[in-house]
Amino acid sequence: MIPAYLVLNAGSSSLKFQVFEPGGDGVPHRLSRGLFEGLGGAAHMVVHDRTGAVVAEERFGAGEFGHEEALLHVAAWLREHRSGHRLAAVGHRVVHGGADYAAPVRIDDAVLAALERLVPLAPLHQPHNLAPVRILRRLFPDLPQVACFDTAFHRGQPEVAQLFALPAEITDRGVRRYGFHGLSYAFVAGQLAACAPGLAEGRVVVAHLGSGASLCALAGGRSVATTMGFSALDGLPMGTRCGSLDPGVVFYLMREMQLDVQAAEHLLYTRSGLLGVSGLSNDMRVLRARAAEDRRARMAIDLFVYRIGRELGSLVAALGGIDGLVFTGGIGENDAATRAEVLRGAAWAGFRLDAAANAAGASRISAGSGPQAYVVPTDEEATIASGMHEVLDDARLTVP
Repeated sequence: MIPAYLVLNAGSSSLKFQVFEPGGDGVPHRLSRGLFEGLGGAAHMVVHDRTGAVVAEERFGAGEFGHEEALLHVAAWLREHRSGHRLAAVGHRVVHGGADYAAPVRIDDAVLAALERLVPLAPLHQPHNLAPVRILRRLFPDLPQVACFDTAFHRGQPEVAQLFALPAEITDRGVRRYGFHGLSYAFVAGQLAACAPGLAEGRVVVAHLGSGASLCALAGGRSVATTMGFSALDGLPMGTRCGSLDPGVVFYLMREMQLDVQAAEHLLYTRSGLLGVSGLSNDMRVLRARAAEDRRARMAIDLFVYRIGRELGSLVAALGGIDGLVFTGGIGENDAATRAEVLRGAAWAGFRLDAAANAAGASRISAGSGPQAYVVPTDEEATIASGMHEVLDDARLTVP
């Protein structure tokens, strides 16, 4: 039997999963991908094969169907539909690795305890990421599990790029800039090295634009600065998150509007961003369709693009110049209009848009001999599978 890797990305009411086969070339190959939604209520599961075709779809009743039931269902589905494979290991997307974890790590008691201590740094994400770890350790105690971190890619940044201007005793408690979307940036850096090796060795800003959005400055493929900081709330406006905000606004919300901590957090994470400004939707496709007739929809788009331009300028300063800009993420890969607006706004840095290539969805969307612009689809799950391959002893996982 051939070993299979299961990659999990768990949310509060969702569970994304992908199945990979460890390739003999050291590169894991995707076999299938699936998604559970509505966990805790009327759950829905859909599974696609490697071509994108739907191979399974199920709906479950309104009774309690949580993460544990979903994991057991995935295990049963693998036994039934992947009879030539056996589940050899599970990899998890974990949002926060703190200051200590700069690479994937096999999970044991000490690692799990350390990651649980990081919950106060990411209270809206970390508990959900770790829940399947605990469930699987109880159900399948001998199954190897690996944690891969969204923060790890940024751990090599200069110390000055990671600090806030706060007293040392607060910094020592872990209040510093961590950065996120690192699994995406690691994948894009690797792809860029393959498709444009000369550019990959230079000064590049990657724009991960989606429901969550951030920019990352790369020098020789390594992170030197990023727009997200202590939390995934910082930096660019996002689908429902506000992005960079004067801390005084939070004081105002609590003092003048009488919001408690939970209410303020809910406002800034789930009612702001594109949704908050437009009053309509957090989906860029909806906003584009309504922008001509709806001023607030147009304003949400304009603010998003403006903030990208502002943050791009700061990262160019951190790099001391720029050789390339790479778009990725749901908006970055699919919204030609946003790419065009960003590149036209970056003409000051020497970018020239190739409008035809951009509209056609080409890989390179810039013209001329100046800084280059590319579109590179991201694949965070492939990064996790590769991290698992590095951590685990594959000879041990192979069944004769």
